[in-house]
Amino acid sequence: MAPATASPRSEGGRAARDRLQWSGRISLTRRILTVNIVALMLLAGGFFYLDSFRSRIIDSRVGQARREARLIAEALAAVEPADRDTLVVRLAGDTGTRLRLYTSDRALAADSRALGYRNFQLLDPDRQPWEQTVARFLDAGIDTVVGAARAPLYRERGYAGWPDLLAAERGEPSATVWRAPDRTPVITAAASLRADSPGGGGTVMTTLNARDITQQVRVERFRLSLVLATVTIVSILLSLFLARTIVKPLRMLARAAIRVRRGRAREVVVPRLPERRDEIGSLARALSDMSQALRARIDATEAFAADVTHELKNPLASLRSAVDALGHVDRPELRVRLLAIVADDVRRLDRLISDISEASRLDAQLSRAKFEPVDVGAMIEGLVAQRAARGLPRGIRLRFDHAGDGSQVVSGEGGRLERVYENLIDNALSFSPDGGLVTIAARREAAELVVQVDDEGPGVPEEQREAVFRRFQSIRPEGEAFGQHSGLGLAIARTIVEAHGGVIAVESREDRLGGARFTTRLPVADA
Repeated sequence: MAPATASPRSEGGRAARDRLQWSGRISLTRRILTVNIVALMLLAGGFFYLDSFRSRIIDSRVGQARREARLIAEALAAVEPADRDTLVVRLAGDTGTRLRLYTSDRALAADSRALGYRNFQLLDPDRQPWEQTVARFLDAGIDTVVGAARAPLYRERGYAGWPDLLAAERGEPSATVWRAPDRTPVITAAASLRADSPGGGGTVMTTLNARDITQQVRVERFRLSLVLATVTIVSILLSLFLARTIVKPLRMLARAAIRVRRGRAREVVVPRLPERRDEIGSLARALSDMSQALRARIDATEAFAADVTHELKNPLASLRSAVDALGHVDRPELRVRLLAIVADDVRRLDRLISDISEASRLDAQLSRAKFEPVDVGAMIEGLVAQRAARGLPRGIRLRFDHAGDGSQVVSGEGGRLERVYENLIDNALSFSPDGGLVTIAARREAAELVVQVDDEGPGVPEEQREAVFRRFQSIRPEGEAFGQHSGLGLAIARTIVEAHGGVIAVESREDRLGGARFTTRLPVADA
């Protein structure tokens, strides 16, 4: 038992499959939508920016409240106690805050609200319209998502309950952010009065309900929501359009490919999508061409199998008849004739099977062949010399005109190209009359090597010049014994020439003499 081995390529392929296994289970439409939605989620990160925007505004207001408290304390310390109530109301109106003045013994000396200036008022959430309820719900949700710190709830309390007043007593101006019942920020700040002021020391506290901060954040959030909603709708529509233009034709091609695989229909039409000039259009046309080529190859295989069956039946029938007759013939001369027929049929079957085997494997072998530089002129010169050394039948002459007008080197497989010119020479010799001349000429025309094989036989009728290259198509000269050729020689020659990027055809001779001219054109290697 062979030891188990690990292939790096197989391990790499398995790793790649494992990495893509999750995505292979998701349809292409969903993947397109998911990618675009992820991009939209990144855009939705703007809500995090709004939280930092709000924090910066609140920090700015806290610093402003601390400075205002200190300035108000200095202003109140500069006036007489009898004038402080008037100044408290005036400063409350100018700053938009609620002012409370405490004496040094923590007693409330003045309150702008008690003095009739009610510029500070907390709203009852239960009495607000539903739009504000939705806004508060969104505020709470976004604060939870972004992890914003939750300010303590604002409520009225005594002197000791205000941390700002306690810090002001120690000479440290302080400010605190609270949360109103309707989730708007409330900012309190306190500062101490100078002890040498006319009314003695004390502390002053300002209270501001900064609803404008909440409104500004909500306006920006609404604008961002509109942008996000618009971009989301457009992105989804574009994603669906993109998925439709990609997924729909791919499904059409997949269904056509399944029909081709099942082979239930004689002709499966694969959509070519001629209106598309993108990669999917190229794929559609490639699949259509592939299916047509596959169908043509299947048809050729079926026709080849039928032709093989037909061609094998003839010698087998002759062979069976001869063998059956041998059992009933007693005359020695007749038995010798029947044995000769048997031997001839056996040779014919052997030649036919060999040609059929080569023709059936030729495409596959050529697809794996390694092409190398081949000097066709030298090759033909060697073939002519070998044939002349073996002897030519019926006094036929064989001549090679080797034109030295450039390189005659092509890229190909030497053995196969040699088979092409052997078949053409054999075909020309078989059609040539007694004492005829077979001429082979090789010359270079631009980037092609042109080889012509001329004979002086009856020629090929114009209407049959394409048929002679088909398998088992053979137009034999008069007087030749039946079964001497398989009808595959020219078909094999065309297959080899076309596999080398060339063409082969039969033409009329330019000198207007009788006979046929077989011409091959192969690309020169240095071109």
